[in-house]
Amino acid sequence: MGDRILITGATGTTGNALTRHLNAAGADFVRATRKPDGPHDRQFDWRDGQSYDLALDGVSKIYLVAPTDTSEPLAVMLPFLEQAIEGGVEKIVLLSASSLPRGGPMMGAVHAWLAEQDVNWSVLRPTWFMQNFVTQHLASIQANSVIYSATGQGRVPFIDASDIAAVAARVLLDSSLVQNADIVLTGPQSLTYADVAAVLSKISGRTIRHINLTPEQLAARHRANGLPDDYATTLALMDAAIAEGSEDRVSAGVADITGRAPNDLEAVLSTYRVNLMLAA
Repeated sequence: MGDRILITGATGTTGNALTRHLNAAGADFVRATRKPDGPHDRQFDWRDGQSYDLALDGVSKIYLVAPTDTSEPLAVMLPFLEQAIEGGVEKIVLLSASSLPRGGPMMGAVHAWLAEQDVNWSVLRPTWFMQNFVTQHLASIQANSVIYSATGQGRVPFIDASDIAAVAARVLLDSSLVQNADIVLTGPQSLTYADVAAVLSKISGRTIRHINLTPEQLAARHRANGLPDDYATTLALMDAAIAEGSEDRVSAGVADITGRAPNDLEAVLSTYRVNLMLAA
């Protein structure tokens, strides 16, 4: 078995960024996706065991992103993970979250399971993505110049997804880094959602406001946008935890692994100004 890396969640925010980093490094990688359309792509579906063999062919390392349509991903991921480890995969790098410790809900359960296996594992625990403001928040920004959350005055050290991918690339290419351990990844400063709204206002040239909801109101918005009930509730409770200060810290994780400071929110979101921020 060589050093081929499998990227799950390949068409997602960090998966796409990781593709660029690995391609620049000249690494051997393949991308797991339900709709393959390139030479690196492999047909893959978490719920289709027949897709596992092709995705894992020649693979020794995996970047692991949980399916996003369930609040209990371990049950869905377990058949694939068992096959991967039984087949000789040597390194698994799980994308989790700073708010989800080992043994916690969602990816926290996957983290705990990996820690019990005979495999070299790393868990990346980034805080909330800067890119959320040009993806999940974009519709309300464009339509109403509003960001909705249940975070109150809670602060978050938002991180650039490209910084997460840069760390993932380094950890995948050098298995001695973050070996059988987890690392919290943050951006350079801790901001409230009102602070972010001010940055977006500056970038876009129009006034963008933060409207604080109750967790129940936010969960209802998530459900109205098509999320399953339990997942909508879980996300809303994460916002409630932010309001209580759960995310208000800055780590040195990005600098420790990449050797450079993490990217700044205004600089990152400014790159989306023309094609996203003003595309109402």
